[in-house]
Formats: sequence, C-alpha cells, structure tokens
Amino acid sequence: MKSLEKKSYTWFERRRRTKVLDLAHEQITKALDTVTLLHYAVQNISEAKRKEAMRHVDNIFKTEKEVDKLRTEVFRELSKGAALFAEYREDLMHLVKRLDTLADHVKDAGRCVKMLADSQIPKELWEKTVHMVSTLVECANALRGSIEKIAVNSAAAIKGAKKVEQIEGKIDEEYLETKSLFVKYGDQINSGTMVIFDDLVEFIEHAADMCADTADYIVILASRE
Repeated sequence: MKSLEKKSYTWFERRRRTKVLDLAHEQITKALDTVTLLHYAVQNISEAKRKEAMRHVDNIFKTEKEVDKLRTEVFRELSKGAALFAEYREDLMHLVKRLDTLADHVKDAGRCVKMLADSQIPKELWEKTVHMVSTLVECANALRGSIEKIAVNSAAAIKGAKKVEQIEGKIDEEYLETKSLFVKYGDQINSGTMVIFDDLVEFIEHAADMCADTADYIVILASRE
C-alpha cells in the first residue's frame, strides 16, 4: 500500500542520504498513516458500511506489518554502524520504536472494530468514538508536522510538540466522555460486546498517549538542533 500522504522530513534530508534514513522516513510516514486508516474504518462502521470498514481495517493490518518490517530493517542497518553520529543513531531508534508502538495500538483498535462489525451498538457510542479518532488524526498530523520541522525550525518543532500534547489532552476528555456512556447504555449491550468496545476506546487512548510521548522526545531533539 502506498503512503496516504508523502511528506518531506527535512530532519533526515539535511544529512547525507543513507539507506537507514530512507527506511526510517518510510517507517514514520506509514506509522502515522495507520491513524487515518483507523478513522476511515470507525467512520464507516458507524454508518453501517461494513464492507468499506473491513477494507480499511485490512489496510491497517497490512500497513502495520510494513511498519514492523521497516523497524526491523532500520535496526539491522543501525547495527551495521550506519554512517551517522552515535547521537543520531539513538535518535532514530527512539522515534522508530515509539512510532512502531503507535501503529501497534492502532492495529489493536482495528481488531476491535473488526470484532464489533456485526454488533448492535447505540449510535451515540459510535459517534463519540468517531469524534475521538478524528481528534487522534489531528494529533498524529500535528506530530507529523513537528517531526518535519526538527532540523529547519527548532522553535516551530517545539511549538508543534506542545500542540500534540494539547490535542492529547482533548482526547483524554473525550475518552472519559465516551466511557461515561457505558453506564447509560450498559443494559443495551451484552457483556462481551462491552468488553471489546472498552478495549477499542482504550487502544485509541493509548495511541494518543504514544503521540504525546513521541512529542516529548521531539522537544529534546529540537533543543539539540
């Protein structure tokens, strides 16, 4: 699957091109793309478009496998002593690890969507979840923009990282609002469905936490620049 959005990460391009930097660039892009795919899937399932939703879920799984493979390839290249200063090798490892974990959480959320595809769930719950994932897309896009600015404008990168943290705070609020609906609709949903829906909301929140965790590290990188 081609990347949903091709971006130019100047943090990588400013340095001499190497295989490991190209691999890391692709891994970061694909990891962030999984969030957009999750949004499509949740939006579709909330509108009873099961076929379309399952197609997006399948694409999440495929993309996450690519992210995982790219992470392994990046680490393999780094173990060979890639032509980068030691501090930048460490920087790459941190970013790659965090974004691999982000894609893992999105994949797990996708699994939940797949399991819930034929369940009867109140519309308000799906609407709240769609909004929560929409905010996660906003968070991932802010993270993408912050990464792009690390080398060319450290102040803008730090500002972008702060924006990621602010958006993650909004997701925390939406997470609590969504969870509160479990009380309202608890008697309309069987226990198995409720457990899986709870997992879905948890994985979305974990993905947001990982965006914020990565943003914290970007502040460190930008400060070095």
